[in-house]
Amino acid sequence: MSRRLVSLTLDTLEDLPRPCRKCVFWELDPVSAERACASGDPGLEKEAWVSQTLLEWGSCGKLVYVDGMPAGFVMYAPPAYVPRSMAFPTSPVSADAALLMTAHVVAAFAGGGLGRMLVQGVARDLTKRGIKAIEAFGDAKFGEADDEKQSGCVAPVDFFLSVGFKTVRPHPRYPRLRLELRTALSWKSDVEYALEKLLGSMSPETLLRPVRPATATRSVEN
Repeated sequence: MSRRLVSLTLDTLEDLPRPCRKCVFWELDPVSAERACASGDPGLEKEAWVSQTLLEWGSCGKLVYVDGMPAGFVMYAPPAYVPRSMAFPTSPVSADAALLMTAHVVAAFAGGGLGRMLVQGVARDLTKRGIKAIEAFGDAKFGEADDEKQSGCVAPVDFFLSVGFKTVRPHPRYPRLRLELRTALSWKSDVEYALEKLLGSMSPETLLRPVRPATATRSVEN
């Protein structure tokens, strides 16, 4: 069994789940996002955003692979790069923090600690850049039936709480949460036994595809 964490690039972008690969909820303002989805190509808009952010700011996402299969991802950036960040009732993000836009772990791997691994990878990256914290908008009613298209683009509050975030601005639907990076960096890896249990009962039929051989990847330290 192997697991590894890699940075989001234009190549690894193709390993995002299909709906997420073409989602521009965070990358564009609400009007532009609706226009892109209605008459444009949101996949190209997503690629353009990732390319620009990589060039101007640097790494803006992490993916985790288990035995060569993409199992989850997170995306993050300064709030200035994320137009949607100002559309929440608990905006704005604090000046000393980067925004964790979205996080997703494939259902077959859920509960194995991969979410925490992804967040810790983000913490290591941002600490090197002198950033002190990560903030996020959580969905307190994630999964409930409603007609809001963003349900699913905003990760559930319970996910953020489970990986160490604390609420800094409450809201009945979209609280803003914060994680001090020094807290995340103090975690110890605790996922091996959980992954073994999960993978032992997994079926091979998922929406995932094998990852292409990478020319340069970084192994996750145990």
